[in-house]
Parts: sequence; C-alpha cells; structure tokens
Amino acid sequence: MTYSFEDFEAGAAVTLGAHTFSREEIVEFASRYDPQPFHLSDEAGRASHFGGLVASGWNTCSAMMGILVRDMLAGSTSMGSPGLDNIRWLKPVRVGDSVRLTVRVLDKRVSKSKPDRGIVSTRWEAHNQDGELVLTVDSAALFGLRDSSASAS
Repeated sequence: MTYSFEDFEAGAAVTLGAHTFSREEIVEFASRYDPQPFHLSDEAGRASHFGGLVASGWNTCSAMMGILVRDMLAGSTSMGSPGLDNIRWLKPVRVGDSVRLTVRVLDKRVSKSKPDRGIVSTRWEAHNQDGELVLTVDSAALFGLRDSSASAS
C-alpha cells in the first residue's frame, strides 16, 4: 500500500515486518554506537543484571525504523518527522529474538500553516516472538495529502 495522509485513521493499527537479532549484529552495533559491556560480550552480559548479551535499545529502535521505512514509508508521501517522544525499552532484546513492529495511529491533523500536508501521531509497539512488548515509541510524522484542496481530517 502507498500511504498518504488520508490513509491514516485514529485508532487503526497495522502490523509490519519483524527483525531477528543476531549476536554479530548486536555486538557490531554496540561497538560503533553504544559500547556498554553487556552489549559487547556474552561474558559481560552474563555478569550484568541482564544475565546475558542484550541488544542496545538504540539497535532495537534502528531495526524498527528499518521495518517502518521498508514496509510503510517507502513509496509513501512521507515528509519526515519532527521527532520521537517517550522511547521506552521495556524488556531486553536478546540474541535470536524476532521483534515485530505494530504502528498504532493516535491522532492526525492537517497542518494549519501548510495545508498540503498533515501530521500523523503514532505509537510504535514492538513485540518479541513470545508476544512480550519490548519497545514503545511515540512518533509524529508528516505526510503529504493526495488532494490538498480537500479538507481532510
């Protein structure tokens, strides 16, 4: 589906793809961007309160962003985002976990200053293979209107 502002409805949710985290990815990402010991080695992970190697929360966010772009934003009228709020890492993501992204629409409105676009407020919900919620993110995104002369809401 090619998404435009009009395609989003408050209360609707769409489940997108999943990403499986490998040991190599977790360590490589952490080495570059979040070099805390429990993200870098099995031994340090076991010695931590996590009891094993875990992915950086930023690694989880990045993987979910990749799913969002591939499964929803590619080919859409997306104009980017003014930002993310309320990022919550609720459970650790471990080697072999497969995390699936659901995007829930909270609200939407046409921009008053630029009526050719609208702001869609969403909550990302990422669940592991056991159905456990591991990540939530509140996001605002700009989407172009298919017909900016119509009053969409």
